[in-house]
Amino acid sequence: ALFLLAPRRRKVAWVAGMGTNGLDTPSAIVNLGFGWMRARLFRPFMAGVIHARYVVLAGTCVVLASQVALFIQGDVQWRFFNAPERGSVTGNFAMSQGATRADTMAMMRELQRATEALGAEYEQRHGRNPIDYVIAEIGGNAGRGLSGTDSKDSDLLGGISIELIDADLRPYSSFAFVAELQDAVVHHPLAETVSFRGWRSGPGGDALDVEFFGAKTDTLKAAAEDLKQALLQYPEVSAVQDTLAYDKEELILDLTAQGQALGFTIDGLGRALRARLNGIEAATYPDGPRSAEIRVELPAGELTADFLDRTQMRTPLGAYVPLSDIVSVERRTGFSTVRRENGIRLVSVSGDISEDDPARATQINEALSDDILPTIAAQRLVDYRLAGLSEQEDAFLNDAMTGLILCLLGIYLVLAWVFSSWTRPIVVMAIIPFGLVGTIYGHALWDVPLSMFTVVGLLGMTGIIINDSIVLVTSIDDYAAERGLIPSIIDGASDRLRPVMLTTLTTVLLYEQSQQAEFLKPTVITLVYGLGFGMVLVLLVVPALVAVQHDVARQVRAMRRGLAAPARVIRWGFVVLWTLIAGWFAATLGHAMVLGELPAAIIAALPALFGTNAMPAAVGLFSVGVLALALAAYVFAALGWQIVRLRAS
Repeated sequence: ALFLLAPRRRKVAWVAGMGTNGLDTPSAIVNLGFGWMRARLFRPFMAGVIHARYVVLAGTCVVLASQVALFIQGDVQWRFFNAPERGSVTGNFAMSQGATRADTMAMMRELQRATEALGAEYEQRHGRNPIDYVIAEIGGNAGRGLSGTDSKDSDLLGGISIELIDADLRPYSSFAFVAELQDAVVHHPLAETVSFRGWRSGPGGDALDVEFFGAKTDTLKAAAEDLKQALLQYPEVSAVQDTLAYDKEELILDLTAQGQALGFTIDGLGRALRARLNGIEAATYPDGPRSAEIRVELPAGELTADFLDRTQMRTPLGAYVPLSDIVSVERRTGFSTVRRENGIRLVSVSGDISEDDPARATQINEALSDDILPTIAAQRLVDYRLAGLSEQEDAFLNDAMTGLILCLLGIYLVLAWVFSSWTRPIVVMAIIPFGLVGTIYGHALWDVPLSMFTVVGLLGMTGIIINDSIVLVTSIDDYAAERGLIPSIIDGASDRLRPVMLTTLTTVLLYEQSQQAEFLKPTVITLVYGLGFGMVLVLLVVPALVAVQHDVARQVRAMRRGLAAPARVIRWGFVVLWTLIAGWFAATLGHAMVLGELPAAIIAALPALFGTNAMPAAVGLFSVGVLALALAAYVFAALGWQIVRLRAS
């Protein structure tokens, strides 16, 4: 069909250039079809685009707004880092003080039971047991240990390491396995912390990391426990733990009124008890190249459970009184380690959030920041801040914004130097925001959240689109030096059709299904769909913008000629017109942009607008006013021109 539609002279040339062996036949057919399409379809299409350039630009802006709306309303989610799938799962637990090794063994057997039972259930559900092997240990934790357990007895710690089959062999993630495993485990009555974690690659830090500060240690621990209890309703959250672990029981001694009357102080009492419990250094002497010390300590038989009842303290007057008469004793569970940062006592609650459902992860984060944490802070009177991946995400986005501003500034300066114009680079760079159309559409189509790799893909896609736009504008300018602008736009776009199409068609590789390449999907989607839509946008938006710039330039030149016109009435007409437009803008749209409402005089004159949204009403009033002023200016100019002609005649 393409052969028959071609002109006869091109048919003869094609047959002559085909060669005797026919190896060039596919290339000749493609070239012939492409040339026919460019001449018969694309050139008339570009003529229509230039004729309806304002409609084309308005349509592309609507398309861009529709895609941005998908992101704003949450149909396309944002996730800082989409970690590659890994099959390693660890479970750690710590028993409370007072538990025995037998209690630890009982908890370990429960972990093993739950793991085996869940593996059998998955085998019935999916046809294959996901567990490759399991390693259990007593005396320590597996993988990343629990926070704040450094001072605990090793017999109170345990861990289990689970290795799942390869991610490509199972239709579910390790996070889904962890969520069901932590629900299947029955906690031992003496278990202080039980935490499961699915491992993943990527930036350091936990997906959930909250730091409480600004209160006493007991209050901070209570706030941490409240947060852990609130997160139990979300099975997607795992590995929840805090850095303030309980330690052995402590005895808190407080000086009574009788002790104060006898002359005791709490500091002196503390030094005396420390000396009796830990001993004192009586003397040191040299022993060859080293030094030795003589310590005075109580016999081990004296340090028994009734030590406080038998201890006698000497008053400043030399009398001895029982320790139990001058102090009050309070027993409570202490903490192994109290963390401080810049002298401020704080406790950190960390955990992991499943990445299987980005919308659910976003919902959990919103509930955490909008409801759970403010409620805990108000009830416990503590301060908090988000750390971990959230802190890294904020730093990354700030750096990316700074880099984007510097990059756009550098591109603008280079283009201004190349084109020797301050306005032509704007036409070239105006294509950059429209690259989001393909990016957001591709992520919505593949149900993949935006991530940091999307930003990386946007940078690469922007460079390619900018390059196509530069060459297209350069071709148009070269043609415009010898002919009119509109034919130059059509010829330049037709000549750049083949390179733009080849640039787009050679950028694919989207159908890799391996779980290990999952984190690269946002970059590939951005490049493929961004360049796919970018090809259309470069061939539509850039020519339309060049034509619009030409229209604006004509109006600016006309205004300059009007301001320099010999007739005073024309010059003052331009000044009055722009003064009225500026004043009307300040009274309507400008007033609404600054104060968020229309002026009282306009509301009184047009009460129908009262109570509506100020910005749409201001835009409507400004548009109507500008149209009225333009009509009045046209009538004024026509009358003025007639007056000038009459005077000249």
